[in-house]
This record gives sequence, structure tokens and C-alpha cells, in this order.
Amino acid sequence: MSTPGGSVVERVRGLVREVAKFGAVGGLGVLVNLGVFNLIRNTTDLQVVRASVIATVVAIATNYIGFRYFTYRDRAKSGRTRELILFAAFSGIGLVIESGVLYTATYGFGWDGPVASNVFKFIGIGTATVFRFWSYRTWVFKALPAPAEPTEPMPDPAPVPKPDRRPEPLPEPEPANN
Repeated sequence: MSTPGGSVVERVRGLVREVAKFGAVGGLGVLVNLGVFNLIRNTTDLQVVRASVIATVVAIATNYIGFRYFTYRDRAKSGRTRELILFAAFSGIGLVIESGVLYTATYGFGWDGPVASNVFKFIGIGTATVFRFWSYRTWVFKALPAPAEPTEPMPDPAPVPKPDRRPEPLPEPEPANN
């Protein structure tokens, strides 16, 4: 069965490739996020959520580069200002989701040890990632329209038959008067 944009199998394969690329960039972002988070937590006296926000902002910046030039490099490239604004907005929502999980664990339940902070930071990243994947592919890095399916070439029109016309007889010459 054929669907617009390719067969179901082709569309699933494309989605699997997209998820894999998103995961590669996101995995690097997680490493950056957790690395910066732990660096700040171990070298400063910043509160856990503030350290998380800083780490997430650094990861967002690195992720944009990966998403634009690796994961979604084949997507529309016009409207970069719009793209950046939407990316920042949806990333900000993801930051709120991520920080909300960590905030609830730390201040709601009192789980603020180093291991607990990393576990809930990671859970927050995972929860926000689901939202980010959906929003980035749907709103930020829009897919280019599928190329139009080639149509069968129109056959040359049949030649129009010429009317069967007989030449009009020439007038007969008048006899000569000599």
C-alpha cells in the first residue's frame, strides 16, 4: 500500500533513522548536561536547580548545532530566525519539565544527595526529551514537502486528420478567336 511520501516501510525506516540521529545528538547533550551539572555542583555552592538550569542551557546550545547540521540537515533551511526562536521556546519548555522533576525530588521529597540529584536530573532529561523530539520535528525543523510523484507523460496528441479536400478545378481557358 502506498501512502503520500512513500510506503509505510519507507516512512518507518525514515523515522528510525531520525530517532537514531536525534538520540546521537541527544546523547552528547546528556553528557554535556550531566558533566556541566556535576562540575558546577562539585565546584560551587549553587543550589541544585540553578546548577541544572545552567547545565541545560549549555546542553541546549550544543544540541542546536547537532540538530541543525546533523539530525535535521535535510530539512528546510529558510527562516533561521523563526527556527531559533521556536527552538529556544521549546527548549525552554523542556528545561522547565527537566528542572521541575529535579525540583520536586529535591525540595518536595528531600532527595538531594549527589546520586539522587543525578538520577532525577536524568529522569527529567528523559521526560523532557520526549517533548523536545515531538516539538522539534513538528514545529522547529519542518520537513520539506515530499517531491511530487512523477506523472505519466502525456502522449502526443493524435494528429488531426486533414479534411479530404479536392482541389477546385481550374477554370477552363476561353477558346482563342483568330
